[in-house]
Amino acid sequence: MNSSVEYLKMTADYNGYWKMITNENFEEYLKALDVNVAIRKIATLLKPDKDITQDGDHFIIKTLSTFRNYNMDFVVGQEFEEDLSGVDDRKCMTTITWDGGKLVCVQKGEIEGRGWTHWIEGDELHLELRAAGIVSKQVFKKS
Repeated sequence: MNSSVEYLKMTADYNGYWKMITNENFEEYLKALDVNVAIRKIATLLKPDKDITQDGDHFIIKTLSTFRNYNMDFVVGQEFEEDLSGVDDRKCMTTITWDGGKLVCVQKGEIEGRGWTHWIEGDELHLELRAAGIVSKQVFKKS
């Protein structure tokens, strides 16, 4: 690995508690995942928090809301089977890699082009969600 990529990776500290401040195009993203209308309506009203614990390349990302919580435990670069029960009730093979200081996730399964990218700018955590050509953008502020 070249030293500039190593440097960027090492400066990306995702640890912390993050509160959602914006959520764009989320209902369209949920439609692309074929989430039923009742769940979509509830989900679009929520402002989930992210509680992220990072130890090198090992991450635990907890998405917390009053409706449902979702925990993701992974090591960057290691493919794993992700059980998305409570999200869209599918399973997929997931791999998360570094792209500079960004975390890039590819979820292989029933939905084409599914994945996400996380990155930090200042005290904001950005999340771009992708599925079937639809993009949703969320921003969280460190608290």
